[in-house]
Amino acid sequence: MNIILIVSDTLRYDHLGCNGNERIYTPHIDRFAERCVVFDRCYAASFPTMPMRADLFTGKWTFTYLGWAPLPREEVILPELLRRNGYLTTAVVDTPFFIRNGYHYDRGFVDFIWVRGQGPERRDLNYERRYEEDYCAPRTIIAAERWLERHYKERFFLYIDTWDPHEPWDPPRWYVERYLPDYDGRVVAPCYWEYEERGVSEEDLKVAHACYCGEVSMVDRWVGRLIDKLEAMGLMENTAIIFTADHGFYFGEHGQFGKARLEKGKWFRSPIYEEVARIPLLVYIPGVEPRRTNALVSAVDIMPTVLEMAGVEIPETVQGRSLMPIIRGEEERGRDFVVTSLPLYNPGDVTRAVDAFERNVVEFVPSTITTEEWSLLYSAEGQPVELYNLREDPKQERDVSSEHPDVVKELHGMFVSLLEEAGTDPRYLEPRRRI
Repeated sequence: MNIILIVSDTLRYDHLGCNGNERIYTPHIDRFAERCVVFDRCYAASFPTMPMRADLFTGKWTFTYLGWAPLPREEVILPELLRRNGYLTTAVVDTPFFIRNGYHYDRGFVDFIWVRGQGPERRDLNYERRYEEDYCAPRTIIAAERWLERHYKERFFLYIDTWDPHEPWDPPRWYVERYLPDYDGRVVAPCYWEYEERGVSEEDLKVAHACYCGEVSMVDRWVGRLIDKLEAMGLMENTAIIFTADHGFYFGEHGQFGKARLEKGKWFRSPIYEEVARIPLLVYIPGVEPRRTNALVSAVDIMPTVLEMAGVEIPETVQGRSLMPIIRGEEERGRDFVVTSLPLYNPGDVTRAVDAFERNVVEFVPSTITTEEWSLLYSAEGQPVELYNLREDPKQERDVSSEHPDVVKELHGMFVSLLEEAGTDPRYLEPRRRI
């Protein structure tokens, strides 16, 4: 069976029509979802962009030992395993950090097609944009389609990674006008802080969100075109397709406009709430009955799932769990808990997270431990703790940590057990052993 894995950066779970958003226009992904097993409780593990790709390729909780950093040479990774087992492995990527600065996330791919335009060269590419096909997400999908035309008779693993709908949000205006009919063309940049403190107005947020939604709709249109291409080529009969994202974004929720709190070369406490932690996961396998599942799963589970699809033995290094028993309907219960976390930095460390620029870590950054009912935001001993009952308070507006110290203790214990099992360096484990 062929396998296609699609990652759309910064696409919030709740910004797809198939996930209950009645305002967002995503007809193509919605139709695709009708043919999929849709996971309603999938969460990012390592956060943000490149740490998530490290999880995706290794099947490990890489936040416990790897920062925003090059992919270590000794890692056992997905494309390499598939290549060794007879797959033609190719990546088509416009996310700009895979190969820059020797990051080596192209390792294991027989061919790695990088689509320029999302990095520092964006200004040059924007100057050349004239038609929708000149934007990055369309160019990435077109490159993938052309590759398929050359290789559709081979057994392949095709990895597609589009940075849209990541900022800057500047899709063709007609996409934005669906959400903001009087759109004036301006692009609003996120402040990565509490937006009111930075002087960002409600109108600014409205414009930014409309542009973001426009990019979501643009991505939907081109993912739909890819599915149509697969249909036309007869590949839906023998090709599994996984569609997911790496994390979400705040557009005023919890007072924030961004996905972290940054200021002048410094990284501050950055809580990871549902809007960022929860991600879409749609899995299509020919012959598998479509349905929705509330099983609690993690992005770290995608790698072993792909290996089982391919009939490749899952190596002992993998910490994730294959989702195939859930997909086949043999199991319904997922994990007892999942963890979403920035790499385990301590104050005084330096991170390149978000955009590869160095920043000093000023405060401990919370990890989020999620169960079926609860969400705990915990960073280190003596630091602020937040606890939310997701069933009663899905928007996480009321911290109940003082009312449920037993739950805080239980979820913290789960977190520590994961760190211990992952062999976390004592320098990062010890400050997190106690509440």
